[in-house]
Amino acid sequence: MPTLKIFVGTMYGGALDVAEQITPLFEQAGYRVTVLEQPSLADLVEEAPDLALFCVSTTGSGDFPGNIVPLVRELEEQSPGLVDLRYGMIALGDSSYGDTFCGAGRYLDALLADQGASRLGERLEIDAMETFMADDAALPWAEAWIAEQQLQVA
Repeated sequence: MPTLKIFVGTMYGGALDVAEQITPLFEQAGYRVTVLEQPSLADLVEEAPDLALFCVSTTGSGDFPGNIVPLVRELEEQSPGLVDLRYGMIALGDSSYGDTFCGAGRYLDALLADQGASRLGERLEIDAMETFMADDAALPWAEAWIAEQQLQVA
């Protein structure tokens, strides 16, 4: 059974809620899903998943939530090369912050691409100013992502 790891960066639990809400969709598609609330580089490279999904909120002025900062620092410092990594990106933010809207997700997306990883499909950006419950946007996106990227294995 292929593996999916969902790497969560959350401050108040919104990104974790999204990860938990979309998990059943991937289980139904045939994946063994692990949601990582304290993700590290080892989770990405030592026991590499068949597929990764990053669900990251942005805090302050484009900052990462504290729980995912160690992973981002390890990626920046170690440059592990992730040419075999296939991933998706769900970025949560608040457009009232202007230029830093979804800044953490956008930065992580660029960092992964710089390491050679391949993003499948488009990044989902969820705006707290428009979507009260982030999973209202994430669930249809995940369903479409599974279909469009032909990720169904079961």
